[in-house]
Amino acid sequence: MSAFIYGTGLQWKLDFRKQDVLISFYLIPLVMFAVMGGVLSSIMPDMQDTIIQSMTIFGVSMGAFTGLPPSLVQIYGTDIKNVYKANGIPLSVGVITHFISAFIHLFIMSMIIFFVAPLLFDAAPPANLPLYFGSLAMFIASSLAIGSALGVWIKDHAKVSMIAQLFFLPSVMLSGIMMPADMLPSVFSYIGRAVPATWGKLLMTSDVFSLGYFVPQLIMFGIATLACVVALSRNVKA
Repeated sequence: MSAFIYGTGLQWKLDFRKQDVLISFYLIPLVMFAVMGGVLSSIMPDMQDTIIQSMTIFGVSMGAFTGLPPSLVQIYGTDIKNVYKANGIPLSVGVITHFISAFIHLFIMSMIIFFVAPLLFDAAPPANLPLYFGSLAMFIASSLAIGSALGVWIKDHAKVSMIAQLFFLPSVMLSGIMMPADMLPSVFSYIGRAVPATWGKLLMTSDVFSLGYFVPQLIMFGIATLACVVALSRNVKA
């Protein structure tokens, strides 16, 4: 157990040395928060009520779908996975340590937005803080689970980056963080329901817990986790 904790802490520190991770987890999300936060709050005054949630969802989606998968491809798409096997290290360790490390990074990024948004844009903090932070944790976990599945199934950097956009773009354009979801054509609204961002936005902006918003994220987390298990089993036998 101590070795696993050490490995997770080491991975978290190593992530700070990876330029692509810092860009996906911190730089782009926070720059977009500074730019788009000012634009959205000026043209849509009502956006101040949800700007924390919207910009957080953008940042988490960016990190989970464009930052995490390439890092996993570096393990499961190369001979590094053979090093794991040769040393008797379960292949699942790579996914789990990257998942936990990414979770911590994205939670820190979310906290920066949470504390800075009221100062910069007079954003209103969530009314129900326990619900907000619980919803945030569920949203980060479900998004990272999908990102992990992409990283262990797809063995090519170019392909994983392209397929990740199929999750990232709907998370930004069709989840309701940039414009109200009811303004979208019905077909796009249904597509948006296939990503955690839509349900995360609904739950993170709610004053009371809704099982109808929580369960879809839980289902996505479960399906993505199962996909990771199947992919890792195939890698063990390969």
